[in-house]
Amino acid sequence: MASIPDMDTDAYSWAHQRSWHRLDQLVRQRKLSGAEADELVRLYRAASQQLAKLQGHHPDPELVSGLSALLARARGRVLAARSQPWREVGRFFTRHFPAAVYRAWPWWVAVTAIFLAVSAVIAVLVDNSSAARKALGIPEGDTSIITGPGGAFETYYSEHPNDAFAAQVWTHNSWVSAIALFTGVLILPAVYALFMNALNLGITGGLMADAGRLESFFGFILPHGTLELTALFVAGGVGLKLGWTLVDPGRRSRAAAVARQGRVTATVALGLVVVLLVCGLIEGFVTPSPLPAPVRIAFGFAAEAAFLFYVFGLGRRVAEEQDATAAAPAALPDPADRWLPSAPKSLDRA
Repeated sequence: MASIPDMDTDAYSWAHQRSWHRLDQLVRQRKLSGAEADELVRLYRAASQQLAKLQGHHPDPELVSGLSALLARARGRVLAARSQPWREVGRFFTRHFPAAVYRAWPWWVAVTAIFLAVSAVIAVLVDNSSAARKALGIPEGDTSIITGPGGAFETYYSEHPNDAFAAQVWTHNSWVSAIALFTGVLILPAVYALFMNALNLGITGGLMADAGRLESFFGFILPHGTLELTALFVAGGVGLKLGWTLVDPGRRSRAAAVARQGRVTATVALGLVVVLLVCGLIEGFVTPSPLPAPVRIAFGFAAEAAFLFYVFGLGRRVAEEQDATAAAPAALPDPADRWLPSAPKSLDRA
């Protein structure tokens, strides 16, 4: 922690008095919005560090006492807010998670475009080229994916009880997404995981197209796969962003930048568990249902539209609020706050 020369202590205190006054305002305020609660925590942490610096340089005892009392009241307010777990869960899903996904949208949209392009190319090659099938290790004339009663591809979705199948799918997809998220810091493992999923999707689509069952392929993939793949794309994009932060930390130190992006990655991971639960329920109960294919597909598109609105509507608004709060100047101090320092003479003359 950088030290402050004794002669600069008054100037240092004066420079931070606006943020201390803003912290005092938030502590006294009866109800806080989500953005204000985040601001309270941020200012509390900053003021704690500033007090520690001041205490090492023997400043005005009245200043230290007043700032210590403010921090004690702020600590009580912060702990009181954190003692309401259901409220925090609500804030997580209405603020933290959608904003985190929105801020990473260029990454996961890029992953979406590349993933779908690779899958489409592989599907076309498998459908039209025996050489491509041989290169991919698919035996000539292999029809295992489309044989059996109603086709093995279709029966996969109905051969197990709905609830057990939904739980199995949820667990599997959460694991795949976690790999894409947390191996992203190394970049190549996340790219490999995404490529293998694109490869599997492309091979399945190509074989179904070759067998003339492309309509059935989309009828069973789209109801759950639209949202499921989006969750995978988000996981891959956020994971790769974490890896790129290690390469290019920007203005922060590499450790600080990676720690900050790591917290964002953990936030996305927790939120995607719920998104993938929804996907599992759709795949377990809607995909194998006797509903007509257009109805099942419409159900999947509705879930996808709801998620995109959640991210680009709510998430964007929260992110903009957070940016505006961070950029807004603090309010002028109240003259009644006697413990706040007056401007040093050097600043008065300036």
